Amino acid sequence: MTKSKIFLYFCLSFIFGIFLNSLVSISQLAMLGILFFGILLISVFWPFDKLRVNSGRKHLVVVGFCLLILVLGAWRHQTSQSRIFNNELRNYIDSNKEITLLGRVSSEPDIRDSHIKLIIKIKEIQPQNNDFKILKLKREEKVLVTTQRYPEYRHNDQLKITGFLKTPQVFDGFNYRDYLAKDGIYSVMYNSEIQLLNRKNYGSPTSIVYAKILDLKNKLRESIYGSLSPPQSSILGAMILGDKRKMSNDLKEKLNIVGLRHITAISGMHITIITFALMFLGTTLGLWRGQAFYFAIIILILFIIMIGAPASAIRAGIMGGLLLLGQKLGRLSTSSRAVVFAAALMLYFNPLLLRLDVGFQLSFLAVMGIIYLMPIFQNWLKKLPNPKIFPLRSLLVMSLAAQIFTLPILVYNFGRMSLVAPITNILVVPFLPLVMGLGFLFAFIGIIWQPISWVLSWPCWLVLTYISKIVDGFFSFSFASLTFQISWLWLIILYLILGVATWYLRKKFGRDNLLPFNYS
Repeated sequence: MTKSKIFLYFCLSFIFGIFLNSLVSISQLAMLGILFFGILLISVFWPFDKLRVNSGRKHLVVVGFCLLILVLGAWRHQTSQSRIFNNELRNYIDSNKEITLLGRVSSEPDIRDSHIKLIIKIKEIQPQNNDFKILKLKREEKVLVTTQRYPEYRHNDQLKITGFLKTPQVFDGFNYRDYLAKDGIYSVMYNSEIQLLNRKNYGSPTSIVYAKILDLKNKLRESIYGSLSPPQSSILGAMILGDKRKMSNDLKEKLNIVGLRHITAISGMHITIITFALMFLGTTLGLWRGQAFYFAIIILILFIIMIGAPASAIRAGIMGGLLLLGQKLGRLSTSSRAVVFAAALMLYFNPLLLRLDVGFQLSFLAVMGIIYLMPIFQNWLKKLPNPKIFPLRSLLVMSLAAQIFTLPILVYNFGRMSLVAPITNILVVPFLPLVMGLGFLFAFIGIIWQPISWVLSWPCWLVLTYISKIVDGFFSFSFASLTFQISWLWLIILYLILGVATWYLRKKFGRDNLLPFNYS
């Protein structure tokens, strides 16, 4: 058993500990029992004499350490949950007592047609029944404030907010409370009175840089919406800026029906398609494979920064970057182990992501699907053309591999399976690099000179119209998707079947006979 494989087992044990505690809270007595058994295995079978040790003893020692790390994962999840119950605002939530909060807008405001959602980091509170005494918090607490559309507020604005703190609601089919809890938000406030205290009072160089990035994003958004009309503009805005505010509910529903919702989400699959498209572009421009790797990574980092560096995009970027790194080194196994390590590290900092963040689940599974299934599909479809300027085969098999690995979790969370997704993805995914490249080009030029941007937007409009016709016309009929629910037990069974099938196919074809990722 190699050191890298042992380390992989340690990472999986940590993740499994978090997963187990998220399903059934493990008692302290059970943790002590597991710890005792793990320490017993280590102390009894520890190979002090390397000349006499056998592989069975080594395996038992590794199992002992895995049990210890499993307990560490469960403990880390419990400490994260305790943060929810011990936040400093808990005594004011649902108390029907008016409270004044003093804090700053910590991220880009979420602007809707009729209202704005603001994530506020609270530094001080002023209870109305405490003679207006200001209380400083030991640590900043996040509150989601929903207010009227105007006046608008910006990142880092200092605000004074008066209202009533509420627990986020649990809707039918959607747990809004858990959705916010994964981001450290445990309370919301509606219909509050807001007073702007200070604007552009940046406390650090990082805040200044982030504000400039958001300004650039707003200019790109204005350029896109000034050159294109809906639905083309809303699709492009979601694809390259992660901006879904202009997408209608009808468009979102049709994207779900045809299985193309992923093209408008900054997810692991979306980021991976971008990175590999950049690799193809780099090699097409004459760069060596190693040079194309650095070219793709630099552009990817700039892209994530430009869209405002949301946590979901950063996580997806890390996984996509690790996948590219494994390809640069020429080892798929390196990619898979690096992705598992990255997932374990992310979960150490925020264990709630594993169960509550569907985006994290999809990013991880999409990348793992690409690692393990893409070479098999490359082998099956090797007769398809794969020119540098339009890498049809590579983009298709990448999309199919990612979709197969993410399908069970999508059905489990959203209760829908598109029957036409394989066809629509074949028709749309190969054009994504083209439309994104053209979109960035005319959007940047539009910041300088809008009339030229309007002319250059025509090729992009043509491709977007083609995509919108597939979404809205040819495949969005009512029976193009099935709606049903599956339990978590069926979810586990489906992934076991998928894992066994993938193992069998890789063994059948032989790993050495599977085509690697290539850019030619």
